[in-house]
Order: sequence, then structure tokens, then C-alpha cells
Amino acid sequence: MLTPTEAIDVFPFDNSYARLPERLFARLPPTPVAAPRLIRLNEALARHLRLDPDKLASPEGVAVLAGNRVPQLGEPLAMAYAGHQFGAFVPQLGDGRAILLGEVVDADGIRRDIQLKGSGPTPFSRNGDGRAALGPVLREYIVSEAMAALGIPTTRSLAVVTTGETVRREMPLPGAVLTRVASSHIRVGTFQYFAVRADVDALRHLADHVIARHYPEATGAVNPYRALLDQVIARQADLIARWLHVGFIHGVMNTDNMSIAGETIDYGPCAFMDSYDPATVYSSIDSVGRYAYGNQPRIALWNLARLAEALLQLLDEDKDNAVQKANEALNGFGARFEAAYVEGLRNKLGLLQPQADDLSLAQGLLDLMAKNGADFTLTFRNLGEAAASPEGDAGVRNLFTDPTAYDAWAEAWRRRLADDGTVAVHERMSVMRAANPGVIPRNHLVEEAISAAVDNNDFTPFEELIAVLARPYEDVPATLARYAVPPRPDQVVRQTFCGT
Repeated sequence: MLTPTEAIDVFPFDNSYARLPERLFARLPPTPVAAPRLIRLNEALARHLRLDPDKLASPEGVAVLAGNRVPQLGEPLAMAYAGHQFGAFVPQLGDGRAILLGEVVDADGIRRDIQLKGSGPTPFSRNGDGRAALGPVLREYIVSEAMAALGIPTTRSLAVVTTGETVRREMPLPGAVLTRVASSHIRVGTFQYFAVRADVDALRHLADHVIARHYPEATGAVNPYRALLDQVIARQADLIARWLHVGFIHGVMNTDNMSIAGETIDYGPCAFMDSYDPATVYSSIDSVGRYAYGNQPRIALWNLARLAEALLQLLDEDKDNAVQKANEALNGFGARFEAAYVEGLRNKLGLLQPQADDLSLAQGLLDLMAKNGADFTLTFRNLGEAAASPEGDAGVRNLFTDPTAYDAWAEAWRRRLADDGTVAVHERMSVMRAANPGVIPRNHLVEEAISAAVDNNDFTPFEELIAVLARPYEDVPATLARYAVPPRPDQVVRQTFCGT
């Protein structure tokens, strides 16, 4: 294996996190693998990161993506953090199977982390092997890239490399490494790690770093740390609303899985709903439905309260004043979330002029969908045709077990559309199509692609699914129609798994 000074210059790193106090992380290189093989390189993302796809796909580049070589400017490290996992606090978690190689600045001038996931054990592995199986790596690639195409803030996937080694979970599985890209990998749990240790100096360093990197507008505030909390809350409120708009269920909303940057992070037992039901849970480890679809706003606020607790010593030297400031910030979540949620629902229903009862109208449809097993994605997608002409109603009615349940609601909806005044049909349909995807990463299709790859070394379904999901708001051609329809009863996937 080449030394860092001999390795090729694949990444033009400039590593701000590595310049923070050493107790925020552990420095160590990735653990090399036996036989790295590039399965997929996200060339469009590579170019946006101002990287050379040809270099990344070369044997030397693949060695870097596998963890067998350290780039010249790389400063590999595992980040320390804590977290509440299903409501129970764990004082030390950290990157147990991930190595932050370094940071690059993309074509938009935004700093991005480059991280290897599944790159071997770290001091935070808690007796784990530090590796990743191919199936969960493919799931994260599929879903994170689908989220990006949907326009939802998310970590991204740059590459998948198989290792030529076996990892053991319930059974032997092929190993893989995912190269993950994020605005940063700093989490609510990162702040909790230092708060529980009463390390105010480290908290201040971390908060100042986050402000400089993600929220520079907070620098000039009277209380920059209060401004930081306000802005993290606002970003999370907007993010959760956008999850709900597309039927996404994170599955494991622990505080160590909540990004300070407001991106969706850690795609473990995540899934998209087929039939609408706010109580939907897919995670095999969420036995009580803590992270059900409809609970996600409440859990987000709970997690943000843990962040506020961690920041108390920075918010004010007087504890009572600090608690008051934290509560004032947290009280802003509800209004921010509802505004974002209702705005998105208006777009999904084609309501272009806001009215006070719009949430009630939307909730009425959601309640009927839940009672009638209507597919979440197709109901809203087909409403676009219904908005153009009553002849389009059939495409919505047919999704309900009792089609007549839709009819009374449709009458009220059309009266509300009329209240918008003279809006051109094409304008309304354009808004609705941009808010209502035609394709999502349906669970049965994701599992189909993973099974073909893991069981048969066939990545054709994976590649085809990635291609379809890259254009979620376009109509799929007839030859790919199966990607836009709900699963048959025998195809329904009821559980997803963490992969660790």
C-alpha cells in the first residue's frame, strides 16, 4: 500500500474539522480491504465536487475509495458523538465504521465532507467490525440519490466499492464501502457528547465551527449561539415537512442521526410509504412506532430540545436565562413546521392563493386515503390530471377501496380551486407536477435491486432503478411503467433493517 505522500492527488482537500481540538475526533486511517472493485461512481456528483471522474475510476482512485490508500491531503479521522437512541441516552457513540477523509469545496462554493462508510473499526466501534454489507450500501445509494433528485436536503453518495471480503450479520454477506458526501457530518449528538462531559471549551469550538461553516449570518447576532439554535430549528422544521410531502419515513430518528446542517443523514431502515397511513413504521427495531411517519415532527422537536439542552451553557451564563432562551427558540418550531407543511400541501393540491382552511381540506383527503388504502404518491400525482379536467378523477378514484369516498371531497376541492380566480390550467398543473413525484424508491423495487446484486451479482436492476429515480417528476415511458405503480400484495415489503 502506498503512503499518503505517494498516493495520487484524487481529492483537493482542505480540512477544517481536522483543525479543531483533537478531543473532537480520533485520527486513524481506513482499514484496507482485500480486493476493491468499483460498482458505481456518481460521475455527475464528482464533477460538481470539482473532482475528476476518470481519476476516481482508475485503479489508484478505487484504492482511495476503498480505503486502501490515503489521498495526499487526506487527514482521516473518526468523529466523536453521543446520542439518544430510541429515547435512551448513550454518552459515547461516534463514527464506529466511518472515516472522514477530508473536505472539498464544490462548484457552488460549499464545503463538503468526503467520508468512507464501512471502512473498518475505529475507537468508537463498540466491538463492531467497522464494515458494511453490500445491501445496506446500495440502499443508501439509491435512497439518498433519490432524495437529492426530489429536491430534499440530503447527504449524497459518490461511489460504491465492493471489498472482496465477507461481513457477518445474520448470515455471511459481501462487504462494501460507500463514499458519502455531506455538508458536514456534525450531529445533534456531537454537541451532546461534550455537554455531558461539561466540556464548555469544546462546545464553544464546535459551535463556532458550525456557525462559520453553516450559519455565518449568526456571527453578527447579539447572541450568536441563540441564533445558531434558531436556524438549526428552522432548517429541521423545513426538512421534516419535506419528508412528509413525499411519504418518507426515516426509521431511526435518534439524535445522533440528526444533522446540524439540516440534511437527511443515515439511511438505515428508511422507506417510502405506499398506501397512506400516518402510523406506518418499517424499521424492524422500532417496535413501538416511536419513529412512525406521523410522529416525525414531534420527534424532531424532541431531538431539538436535546440540542438546546446541550447549548445551555453557551446561551447564557445564568441557567434560568439560558433555559428561557432555549424554550423561546423551541417554541418557534411549531409555526415554522406548519407553515412549511401547509405550503407544500397547497402545491400538491394546486392551491395557488392561500386560504385559512387549506390545511383542513388537505387533511380531509389524507383521512380518506388512510381509510381507503389509497397510494400516497399516485393519489397526489393523479390529482394533477383531475385538476385539468373532471375526466381525470378516475385515476384518483380507482386508488380508493371505496371510490365514492373521493367524490364529496373532490367537489369541495374544485370549489376551492375556483376560489383561486383565473389561474391557467397549465400553470396549476406545472405547480402540481413539480410538487408530486411520479416515482419514488418503492420498497419492493429497492429490495429487488439489492437482491439481484447480492444474490446474483447482477447490478442491472440497481442501475435501471437509479436512472428512473433521477427524474422523479417526469412521466416514465411505458416500458418502465412498473416503477410508477404500487406493489402487488405479494410484493409488499413490511420491514426494513439497519444493516449494522
